[in-house]
Amino acid sequence: MHSHAHAHHHHAPARDGKGAIFAFAFGINLAFVLIETAFGAIGHSMALFADAGHNFGDTMGLGAAWIANALARRQPTGRFTYGLRGSSILAALLNAIVLLIAVGAIVAEAVQRLIYPAPVSGDIVIAVALLGIVLNGSTALVLSRAGRGDLNVSSALTHALGDAGVSFGVALSGALVLATGWAWLDPATSLAIAAIIVVATWSLLRRSVSMALHAVPHQIDPQEVRNHLTRLPGVTAVHDLHIWPMSTTETALTAHLVMPQGHPGDAALAAFAGELDRRFSIAHVTIQVETGAQECALEPDHVV
Repeated sequence: MHSHAHAHHHHAPARDGKGAIFAFAFGINLAFVLIETAFGAIGHSMALFADAGHNFGDTMGLGAAWIANALARRQPTGRFTYGLRGSSILAALLNAIVLLIAVGAIVAEAVQRLIYPAPVSGDIVIAVALLGIVLNGSTALVLSRAGRGDLNVSSALTHALGDAGVSFGVALSGALVLATGWAWLDPATSLAIAAIIVVATWSLLRRSVSMALHAVPHQIDPQEVRNHLTRLPGVTAVHDLHIWPMSTTETALTAHLVMPQGHPGDAALAAFAGELDRRFSIAHVTIQVETGAQECALEPDHVV
């Protein structure tokens, strides 16, 4: 007879104000996207359009982080037994698809502008880009106060700093257009920004598709997890090891441990789960203990 044990470490989110921080960052970034789009049309600047697309992608990322932060507080139901955490994966996948479509439109228009250059209002480009530096810098400052250790916050902070750098590049291109009159610099800058978006988005697309297919999260080495479980006291074999993402920030694991001396007790299983959380950030652990006398203990091993 098998012994089943579920060791689940539920980290209840603290009322730390992160939801308000994400809401603030999302709001000012969305407002800036609308401003860039409007003035990109007024100033005939593809660089502003491209930067708006870049900022839109990061705004969507902030929105996904905000949603994930809110949904993490939702209790599981009889049908959604893990709650709605997985919606953050769907949001990331949708974000990547929308961004790639937007990049296609930006590149097509930029190439058209390179072939048939149009006058660009360099002063408008500079003013809007400088505003972007201020707003993205403010976003980075607010996010830096949200606390370290949260992957959503760290990712959003990195993007905000990157956006400030891109805005500086756009401002520089506007200054060069004013100084030289070379209108082609503006669409050339938009193509450079499009390349940055593609690189970042391709990585996001790969990771979100992998998560949607329940692949082992990229930051976890499944062989290291297996080796760790095999070295646990009383364990002689490990099989049916599954590791998958429940959301963009949470990971689950199930495993069958062959322990010939029998069930080690609830305290030992809780200790096993705690160590998996500390070493690999796997907080949702389900362990099945077997003595090795059953045929299923000899089934082919696999990791998902």
